[in-house]
Amino acid sequence: MQTHFSATQLDDPHLREADSILRTCVHCGFCLSNCPTYALLGDERDSPRGRIYLIKDMLESGGPARPAAVTHVDRCLSCLGCLTACPSGVDYMHLVDQARAYIEETYTRPLHERLLRRILLWTIPRPWLFRLTLLLGWPFRWLGPLVPGRFGRLLKTMPLRFDSPSPIHAPQVFPAEGPRKHRVALLTGCVQSVLGTRINEATIRVLRRQGCDVVVARGAGCCGALPQHMGLPEEAKDFARANVRAWSDADVDAVVINASGCGTTVKDYGNLLAGDPEYAERARDIAAKTKDVTELLTELGMHRKTAQPTGVTVAYHDACSLQHGQRVTREPRALLANAGFTVRDTAEAQYCCGAAGTYNILQPRISDALGKRKAANIAETGAVVMACANLGCMLHLGRFSRMPMVHTVELLDWAQGGPKPAPMGR
Repeated sequence: MQTHFSATQLDDPHLREADSILRTCVHCGFCLSNCPTYALLGDERDSPRGRIYLIKDMLESGGPARPAAVTHVDRCLSCLGCLTACPSGVDYMHLVDQARAYIEETYTRPLHERLLRRILLWTIPRPWLFRLTLLLGWPFRWLGPLVPGRFGRLLKTMPLRFDSPSPIHAPQVFPAEGPRKHRVALLTGCVQSVLGTRINEATIRVLRRQGCDVVVARGAGCCGALPQHMGLPEEAKDFARANVRAWSDADVDAVVINASGCGTTVKDYGNLLAGDPEYAERARDIAAKTKDVTELLTELGMHRKTAQPTGVTVAYHDACSLQHGQRVTREPRALLANAGFTVRDTAEAQYCCGAAGTYNILQPRISDALGKRKAANIAETGAVVMACANLGCMLHLGRFSRMPMVHTVELLDWAQGGPKPAPMGR
């Protein structure tokens, strides 16, 4: 793609990076087949190629972002399906993050939207505040259908129940069972600490059985994905620095992530903090050590341990951040199969389910359409349970399906003698 940035503009390292990314695109259109918003809406501007044109014009103009560009960039799920499809290696992930940051700097959103975004940014990354918000908001959930717009959506999607504060999330070390092979840090997560404690419990049990000391590091918290995807990279960097400090001080062999959206972000810390002389080297080290839990379990040889068939058929849902963001697809399936489960893939596995962090709140119409489409494909597998790597997918798809939604590690824990995943009943 030909660009026309001025010499002055190219003095800005961010625009210089954007220029390099834009020039990589050859307009081939392979990305269209992997883009869920294009498949759903049929609008070229809601495809990666169309958004790249809009971003190019927006950045070259140097003026305030136009409403059309804001609309179509906002509709991007950041599912990164285009990265898997692109033969030219266009770094769309970092380009769209730059576009979002530019929009936040130059475009004034309506007051109600600014307020909603600030509420999400303040509450979700802080488990105690998120839990308090759910507690205070739960009695008003019935008002959801009566409140227009996204605030009504926020009320309607408020969980019916949430977890009490758990002692497993306090800074501590869970010792390995038997000889210690590794010392690993576990990111317990923001939402997962409130709505998915059982996932963290299962992860700790499985890792301990595989000979890992599991460290919940003091000072570790939100990965920074939420502000990063809302166009606030400086806030994301603050969270990243805190995690880099915590995990560096913990002296671990690996950082284990059981929420794939967080994993994609942490694995990118080297890029996020590249311009910070105090943190850049440590950030690259942490990013290199970061592994999805299924990656580490595979390295530890768990995928080679054969088991008797359980008689349970599992529909495996590829969370976008794991299959496209981290390119991890084989390991979860192999682990489940070797634990005795029958694994079935879903149709249109390349498409996002529509959860995408806070996307299901900010873009409810598109999110629901994608969720219903994905739930229908999952139902067609004939499975009795769905497994995936991301709590957000599980919560979102649970609104459109009666099938139990569990994390992959919960099934692996159950196969090893742990408790049956709660959503599956007795």
